Amino acid sequence: MGQTFAEKIFSKMAGRPVVPGTILTIRPDHVLTHDNSAAIYSTFKKMGGKKVDDPNQILIILDHIVPAANEKAATNHQTVRQFVKEQGIKNFYDCGRGICHQVTVEEGFALPGKFIVGSDSHTVTYGALGAFSTGIGRSESAGIWATGEIWLKVPESMKIVLKGKPKPYVSSKDVLLHIAGLIKVDGALYKSVEFSGDYIENIELADRLVFTNMSVEIGAKNGYMAPDEKVFSFLEKHGIPRDAYTPIYPDADAEYAETLEIDVSEIEPMVAMPHTVDNVNKVSNMHDVKVNQVLIGTCTNGRIEDLRIAAEILKGKHIAKETRLLVLPASSDIYLKAMEEGLFKIFVEAGGIILNPGCGPCLGAHEGIMAPGEITVSTANRNFKGRMGCNQSEIYLASPATAAATAIKGFICSPTDI
Repeated sequence: MGQTFAEKIFSKMAGRPVVPGTILTIRPDHVLTHDNSAAIYSTFKKMGGKKVDDPNQILIILDHIVPAANEKAATNHQTVRQFVKEQGIKNFYDCGRGICHQVTVEEGFALPGKFIVGSDSHTVTYGALGAFSTGIGRSESAGIWATGEIWLKVPESMKIVLKGKPKPYVSSKDVLLHIAGLIKVDGALYKSVEFSGDYIENIELADRLVFTNMSVEIGAKNGYMAPDEKVFSFLEKHGIPRDAYTPIYPDADAEYAETLEIDVSEIEPMVAMPHTVDNVNKVSNMHDVKVNQVLIGTCTNGRIEDLRIAAEILKGKHIAKETRLLVLPASSDIYLKAMEEGLFKIFVEAGGIILNPGCGPCLGAHEGIMAPGEITVSTANRNFKGRMGCNQSEIYLASPATAAATAIKGFICSPTDI
């Protein structure tokens, strides 16, 4: 009997065939941490740790509160920098490089066939390039620093087959929100979700990353897409030769716990309404939902392709009088591209504010904190209470195109309305 992607990569890591439910001790290729590295370092010391097992296994990217918004954040950053220096950790990216999940992709750590864990739930993002990647806890991260290893259970696998050609302005974000509405936030609980079908084959890597980034929002342990020429070409452009990795593909006769087939041609622009990702509705059903703030960017939709579509809609127009627009590129590379292409000029002329690459407004740390009673339309991945810093505010999730159109109108609307 054939194996799914998860079964294959766990078998590779174990050195023997495994089945779902098997608990294994794994030595991941990389363990990712960010600003929480300071807290993890404290746990590492409490465990008796003095010297990390493998400095090259560790990847640290400061991105959550950058620049530091207060003394506590600044002190945490200081602690991380000292730890990096003491331990000789080469894979360190300080404030300004960008959001960890985008930087990990751009810097060539997210490779086909690699096994990556990270102290952030959206570590699942790297499956778009054919890696197995999943989020873990801080204490588990400290344990890997000390021993190089972690134990994990082999997940069951679920296949989601996406077919057809989408309608105009229907993006991968809309399709993912549609999926969330169908199977709910626990529909793929602790499963390895394999996204496939001609729709996936035809979209670019930027769109694929949205699916894997948000696979955790439907409960998945990881998301995966079979790496193809688009992935290989992207990696080559970033200096990663094809002999630097070995892709892993599921067998044609693999068995899945569940298979779901969806025709994307039937999907319309979608929003996730407060306060859960699976509380979805069509944008066409939204009437008179006045919006105070729009956030375009984050690790979900802050890539150059996302900024281009938003700029296309906003060009020559101005945002509504009582609406704020925040634009947040996912990395310094994307920031520079947006500058070179004149996208920032379009956003600023439209009344927008350009933010530095980072996670600030998404997690409610700084830059875009909401006030009680306010409503934000965001291209991020979560909308639960307090996510953007205020328990008495509301967040609607949408695509960059819908978000841009909403900023112009001042209320939730479809890009086709502009």
